[in-house]
Formats: sequence, structure tokens, C-alpha cells
Amino acid sequence: MSDQEKPLTAYPSVEIEAQDQEGGPGLDSKMKPAANWTQLEFWSNDGQPSLKEYEGRGLLQDKAVLITGGDSGIGRSVAILMAREGADISFVYLPEEEEDAQDTRKYIEKAGRKANLMPMDLRKNENCQKAVDGHMKAFGRLNVLVNNSAMQEMCDDLKDIDLDVVEKTFRLNILAMFAMCKYALPHMKRGSSIVNSCSVAGYMGNPQLVDYSSTKGAIATFTRSLAQQQAPKGIRVNAVAPGIIWTPLQPATKGNPAENMKGLGVGAAPLNRPGMPIEVATAYVFLASPYGTYFTGEVIHGTGGIEMQG
Repeated sequence: MSDQEKPLTAYPSVEIEAQDQEGGPGLDSKMKPAANWTQLEFWSNDGQPSLKEYEGRGLLQDKAVLITGGDSGIGRSVAILMAREGADISFVYLPEEEEDAQDTRKYIEKAGRKANLMPMDLRKNENCQKAVDGHMKAFGRLNVLVNNSAMQEMCDDLKDIDLDVVEKTFRLNILAMFAMCKYALPHMKRGSSIVNSCSVAGYMGNPQLVDYSSTKGAIATFTRSLAQQQAPKGIRVNAVAPGIIWTPLQPATKGNPAENMKGLGVGAAPLNRPGMPIEVATAYVFLASPYGTYFTGEVIHGTGGIEMQG
């Protein structure tokens, strides 16, 4: 077999089917094929890929982590990996995502850690306060905050954009992040960290996701600004900017035709495939752990090289 004929990845890529979950919150359980949240890709010396389960080494032993949008996609993978690193996990999700949330709970508990599930809509400021209070009641400490909740709806022309949708997008993607940090920081001590979910769209823009892209650009600036403010207190603030990742946000995006899911990401970036949640979740672990102690105000890009083709 020539190098050109060898598989480019052990993860699903060209196998992704045409599908949609429009009108719903987006569930991991309905995705075909399933995403990968727990397995790392290894390569043999003759260029053959294989998958092995992520094994923790105690990088977050006995820490307490609060994750928004932790039921599915990248958030689920972050929750599982951090649990395997020794952390107890609280995560927030929409009530209609209960099926995915219970699956995530099982992964956390299988890792030998405690899971605290909090179904609520973070577009309400009072729920952001309730999320932090609920976490503190469960664990009594807050070492890592992961702001991951987000929404997006496609619109081809700004003249047709629904301003109510724009407001909802800003409310969840960036304003809720302000609220979560505001309520979390009084409980965070030196050595604690915040990791925000940014996006390649915040750097390249996206003509069909003008409002979503704008929120992600705001998150990058928010991250840099808050990092400067909190550095003297010993609290680090960073972000991860994923590219095209196989998560429920993709098939659930309103205005995104089901056919667009087939072969998602193929031809869009040098690696010629979508990423799997675990492939960027490892960056969150890095930033929250002792590996990332000299990182603050940084945004790690996990895009398969897509920005080189922008």
C-alpha cells in the first residue's frame, strides 16, 4: 500500500452521513457515526493509525471543575478527560439534553469521580449564579471553570437576520460567560484557571454566521483582557479555538442543510477531515493542568490547519 492509499486517520471522517437535528438542542446520541470523546490517535512506525483510551495521570487530582455545556461534544470530552485526571465535575446543560447528560455522568463516575448535573438555561443571569452556587454546594471548592456553552444559526444575508436570534446568540455565547466568571471568581484561589471556548470563526469570520463569529471574536478579547486583570491574583485565563469538530452543534444548526453534514470538513483544511471532540479537549486539560502554568491570555487553535487556507 502506497502512502497515498494509507488511511489519514483512525477517526470517522468521510463516513459522516447526511443528517440534521434542526429544531432540537443537538444530541450526541443521534449522531451518525458517533463522535469520539475518549480515544487518542496513535501512529505505528509504518504509518498506520489506531485508537487507544485516554489514561489520566492525576494532573487534576481532587480538583473540582465546573463546565457549561458539558453534556455533549467538546464539553463532554473535557468532562471525561478531567475526571480521568482526578477531578470531580459539575456540568450545566439544557433540560432537553438530559439523555446526553446521563451518559456523560456514567463516564465521570466510571472514572471514579463525582458528577453534579445542573439542567438550566444560562441565558438567564440568575441561572449563572445558581450554577456556581450549585457547584459550591456539591464540592465546596472551584478550581477550574470551563465556559463552553454556545449556539449558532445560519443566515446567508444580514438583511434577513433575526435580531432576536442575534440577541440570544450574544446572550449565551459571551454575556453568560461574563456572568459565569463574575460569580465564579470569588470562589477561585491562586492556582485556579478559566478556559473559554472560542472558535476559528472568531479569527477568520464566517459569512453565514456573522453573529456567532462576532461572539467568538469577543471571547478572544475577553480572554486576553480578563487574563491581564486576574494574573496578579494567580488565576490564569485561556481559551481554545476549535475548527470544524464533529459535535451536535453541527447537525443542529438552524439553516444548515442535512446534506452539508456528509463528509463534513473534507476539503476544508489541510488535514482534510473534521476533528473529533477529544482532539481539542486535550488542549483544555493542558491549559487547566500543571502543564499550562505559564499560559495565560492565550488561545490555542485546533483547526486542522484551516486558517492556512482562509
